[in-house]
Amino acid sequence: MRTESAIRCRRGLWDWPAQPTALFGGVYGLLVSSSAVAALTQFGEVTRAARMDDAVWVLFTALASALAHGYAHQIARRDAQGHPGIRGVVRAGLAEWPLVVAALPTTLLLWGAGLGWWHSTGIEYVAFGTNTVLLLGWGLLVSRAAGRTWGRAVRIGGTDALLGVAVALVSTLLK
Repeated sequence: MRTESAIRCRRGLWDWPAQPTALFGGVYGLLVSSSAVAALTQFGEVTRAARMDDAVWVLFTALASALAHGYAHQIARRDAQGHPGIRGVVRAGLAEWPLVVAALPTTLLLWGAGLGWWHSTGIEYVAFGTNTVLLLGWGLLVSRAAGRTWGRAVRIGGTDALLGVAVALVSTLLK
């Protein structure tokens, strides 16, 4: 027998990925990490030490992107909210945590390659594929949370994944 609070809690967890901050941060974090790993490995070394460095740079790029987005949001809201100062900027930066969390799978894959858990050669392809699957899953989850049918949700998730691949490839080619 389900209680009202258990149903509400489950519904709240299901709706969380569809929130604009989570959706934006998740998608952007996956794209940033895919582009960063592709750019880092395009002409770089594939040694274990190089993969550890790549992991640090992917995480650093995600953190810098989150800080930049938080700061930009704070600047954009300055007139509406007055001048909240440093606390407001820190709060806005911390609100971008989904972006950093979305970059963690790529960071962990590179870190694991650096530790020798798996081969460091070609790990960028595994990271890129993982991020593509995560984009598909995120699109599917958000579509279902919005009440779409399974068929429609799969089409939306697939389109999200294809667009993510295109954006990551274009971003990589421009670097």
